[in-house]
Amino acid sequence: MIGKLTGTLLEKNPPEVLVDCHGVGYEVYVPMSTFYNLPALGERVSLLTQFIVREDAQLLYGFATAPERQAFRELIKISGVGPRTALSILSGMGVADLAQAVSLQEAGRLVKVPGIGKKTAERLLLELKGKLGADIGAVRGGATSDAQADILQALLALGYNDKEAAAALKALPADVGVSDGIKLALKSLAR
Repeated sequence: MIGKLTGTLLEKNPPEVLVDCHGVGYEVYVPMSTFYNLPALGERVSLLTQFIVREDAQLLYGFATAPERQAFRELIKISGVGPRTALSILSGMGVADLAQAVSLQEAGRLVKVPGIGKKTAERLLLELKGKLGADIGAVRGGATSDAQADILQALLALGYNDKEAAAALKALPADVGVSDGIKLALKSLAR
């Protein structure tokens, strides 16, 4: 219903902001990632929004970027995850971090977010898999092809950490095949 607000920023009280749009003040809940990037009071602000209607309230959630809003929409579709929990998740970790945690199935990173227990984290990983629009390759930035994503997964499966695997992947030629890429990556990691 309300997809975007553009107006003057009147108040900032985390996680809520007040945006004046031609004389109408909208109370908007924002994740901390958006909150930290807001302009000063009295400045013009533009937020993408998600309007939530409940039995007892009508709430407006705002986001600085489209990926944040999309992640929020995917989160609130999950049973047991409401708008507040989704906002907490996006405040505790960025969209790229969330996509990375989901693609690598790292429940431990989600449990660090306040209000997320082990069972909820596991449900999030299961339900969000493939829905955040970012596979391992896109999250890593360096892995752009299917072959590079496969090489990365192989290195992670062999026990190398994210940083080591990403560094080895960057050193590989762009058009390398999976088996040759794994061999070259292992040689570079052995140094």
